[in-house]
Formats: sequence, C-alpha cells, structure tokens
Amino acid sequence: MKKKQCIFWSFLVLFIYCSCSIQAQEAYPQDLAKAFADAGLPLLKQKITPQDFSLPILDPAVPLAPGATQSLSALKGKVVFLNFWATWCGPCRSEMPAMESLYNRYKDKGFDILAVNSGEKEQDVSAFIKNNRYTFPVVLDKDGTVIKSYGIRGIPTSYLIGKDGKIILRVTGSLDWDTPKIRAALEKLLAI
Repeated sequence: MKKKQCIFWSFLVLFIYCSCSIQAQEAYPQDLAKAFADAGLPLLKQKITPQDFSLPILDPAVPLAPGATQSLSALKGKVVFLNFWATWCGPCRSEMPAMESLYNRYKDKGFDILAVNSGEKEQDVSAFIKNNRYTFPVVLDKDGTVIKSYGIRGIPTSYLIGKDGKIILRVTGSLDWDTPKIRAALEKLLAI
C-alpha cells in the first residue's frame, strides 16, 4: 500500500512539474511567436529581465543638459527596441534608417527606441545624429559600463523588450528592421 501511495505521489509531483515547465515555456501567444518566426526572428525561449540603467540622453538640437538622463525602467509599458551601436560601425549605420522608419511609424502606438552609444564623444554622436536627421532617443554610455553589463561582444546588438519590461528577442548584427514581416510581428506585439 505504501509503495502504491509513493508511486502515486511521485507521478503527481512529476505531472505538476511538467505542467509548470510547459506553461513557463509558453510565455508567448502562439500567433506572436509565429509572426516573429515568419520574420526570421525567433523569440527567446524564456523572457529575460533586463538590467536597468540610466544614462545621459542626447538631444542633437540642444547641448546635453546637466543631469538629463533616460532610464530603461522608465519605458516599462512600451515595446522598447534597445540598440547598442557606434558611429564608426558600418553595420550600425546601415540599419539606422530602418530604425528611424519604425520609430516614426510606431512611436505614437506604444513603441520606443533607446539607442545606446558606447565610448564616443558627445559632440561626435550629436553631429552624426543631427546630420542623418535621426529623431529616436540616443543615450551615451561614455565609459562602456552598460555595454559591458549586457555582455555585448559585437555591435550592433539589439534587444526587443515587451510592455512587461522583459526581453523577448536578441539580435547581433545589422538587420533591415523595416520589412513587412517584421512590421507585422511588431504590430502583434504592440497589440498585446
């Protein structure tokens, strides 16, 4: 009798464990996962909580105001495209027009971009942003602390963060972000 009870409880515990594991892995609605997969961007198996940071924000029209910063956590509730880049990086420069297009298309629908420039002088970054007429937010990681904390080994590296503040996608390398399939996937994410 005790052996049967032990087996019963073992199976029950195993069943509950498996049920919880399946639910944890199915963190995304099926149509969202499919839309990103169709765009060639499979979502992470599990959502990841990003490390928060606060960096000086750059407005190319105005010199950096003392103390003006942008934190990642302040954007919770929006879909955030977090991009690590540099002005000297050719692949970074090639994807920025598509980023600008997405920003202009979705900024009023709960989408934001936070482009983290690492290790460059404010005046160089400001001139680059102004000359290219980019309007998405840029922050300055002057000493490279944030890029190191994210373990970035190559740029551009981009993360997509859902409204819940969790990372759902990581892409290293340049990408044309303004394609019909990526826009369709973003629209599904914005609708959640």
